Amino acid sequence: MANETQDQHATVGAWAKRYYFANRALIELVLRPYDLGSTQWYVLAWLAQEGPTLQRDLGRTLHVERATLSGVVATLVRKGIVDQTPDSHDQRQRVLQLTTSGRKLWNELPDPVEIMQTVSTESIDDAD
Repeated sequence: MANETQDQHATVGAWAKRYYFANRALIELVLRPYDLGSTQWYVLAWLAQEGPTLQRDLGRTLHVERATLSGVVATLVRKGIVDQTPDSHDQRQRVLQLTTSGRKLWNELPDPVEIMQTVSTESIDDAD
């Protein structure tokens, strides 16, 4: 029985799940001093790299549910790092873009994905 339980935890799926949770914790740790969560960072990353984006399109692109994205955007707007304005062609739609403060914050942020990749591969020999 003990060997069966041990074997279950040695599967690729179990390893992938532990890897995911460890990386998620690392990303949260890196972003915590900046008062950001991983989804907030994801939105900022998109806006910093792609520029102004319709909120509707951003949710589809990032695969974030509309209700979740609405809360994230409201928080980023309240923090003054994202601006939300009506679209000039369709007033019902909202355009998101980084504010000057948001751009400044983005430029100061460490890249949690780069840190995660470095930490997760640092013990692997380059030849492997």
